[in-house]
Amino acid sequence: MNAAAEHSAPVTVTAPASKSLSHRYCIAAALADGVSTLRHVLDSADLARTRGILEAVGARLTRQTAGDGEDCWQVTGIGRAPQGGQGKPLSCNVGESGTTCRLLTAVLAAGHGLFRIHGEGRMHQRPLGELCQSLTALGAGVIYEGEALCPPLLLQAGGLDPQLCHGVTSIGMDNSSQYFSGLLLAAPFASSPLTIELSGSKAVSWPYVGLTLHCMEDFGIQFTVQTRPRPDAPWQELPGGAWRGLAEARPGCLRVRVSPGSYRPGDFRVEGDWSAASYLLAAGVLGKRPVRVAGLRSDSLQGDRALLDILLRMGARVEMEADAVTVWPSQLHGVSLDMGACPDLVPTVAVLAAFASGSTRISNVAHLRLKESDRIEAPATELAKLGVTLDQLSDGLLISGTGGLAEQGHGKWHAPHLPEGVRLSAHNDHRMAMSLALLELRDPGLHVRQRLDDPAVVGKSFPAFWDVWEQIL
Repeated sequence: MNAAAEHSAPVTVTAPASKSLSHRYCIAAALADGVSTLRHVLDSADLARTRGILEAVGARLTRQTAGDGEDCWQVTGIGRAPQGGQGKPLSCNVGESGTTCRLLTAVLAAGHGLFRIHGEGRMHQRPLGELCQSLTALGAGVIYEGEALCPPLLLQAGGLDPQLCHGVTSIGMDNSSQYFSGLLLAAPFASSPLTIELSGSKAVSWPYVGLTLHCMEDFGIQFTVQTRPRPDAPWQELPGGAWRGLAEARPGCLRVRVSPGSYRPGDFRVEGDWSAASYLLAAGVLGKRPVRVAGLRSDSLQGDRALLDILLRMGARVEMEADAVTVWPSQLHGVSLDMGACPDLVPTVAVLAAFASGSTRISNVAHLRLKESDRIEAPATELAKLGVTLDQLSDGLLISGTGGLAEQGHGKWHAPHLPEGVRLSAHNDHRMAMSLALLELRDPGLHVRQRLDDPAVVGKSFPAFWDVWEQIL
């Protein structure tokens, strides 16, 4: 850290609302029997897709100003399982939102009628087969209209009947935790208690399931979590909220039993988003002055809170408050990282690794090839344009860092340089666009927004990103 940065006052910005929790709270409130108030909900393209489908099944979501002057959403729930079309399916356009698609496909299957699940862009190449297999075992009908096991599809819903599979269904999290979360959100509408067992060979993004359980608990849904040390051992029920302490889940060793019940309305506030904050926190490392991000809970269950540990392991100076984090310009070094629990951070960490000394290996994220873009190939392609040496691995990336904050005594940045006339691509991916913005902190003349093919793609999860970014530069 240079002397100027050591004594600079941090620039303070505020994290947007959690995208993951915003989806879950909107869904739960729309299913509740009564009126809920949701504060600090993310307003983005993905959330607009979720709200649109919830309104199509009868919920009312109205933007209002609360008594304290804060913007909020008043949600009048339908108080039952969703009702689809009779004869003609209800159109459910999820756009490019994988979260909307996976969570609501399960929830709609718990209802009655016909639903057509379809989307845009890469959505029709993103697999949904494993979730649909569990739903058909519970009584739903699924007809794929295009590529096998992917949307678009016709969903024939007649309610979920756990007795068809002896009260137990299993689903893996090799490619996405959202299959498990979708079943959890749908389970209260089943005709009898439903136990959902974790299967597969690994469990990526487990913390997101914790967010789902947190939401369900807030809305009064009754469930129990059971674990065991190995697949052949007896099950043991975790007491009270002990599930909150689970850092990971192992296939064959975790299951959740959900009782039938109604979502209970209430007044809730969505916490800040650690995923969206990752770009702002990383800016504190790569820029010339510290950055303080407000609105982040230190006790958050969000998996992307792991960025704190990653930054510390790479050598960054980090200061934590109860509801804020400050990161200081720091000399980074390469590390080996298993990022299976926090895959959304990979584009951000890839850029940090490019400026670290030594090599960084990112592993256990093979499923990133199935996101909005191929998030293994996309960072490799873009960073290679700047002369960074990277290798694509079967489950991640190996990045050779350029090293150093500044040349001693000369103030020159050791930074990869984008040649004149070469454009950057967001690969139609909001997280790629925001991670690439970090490059201009080491090359002030780069102006990433002007060199990027689609800067507006950030609207998927962080519409105000470029305005907030200007506060940091």
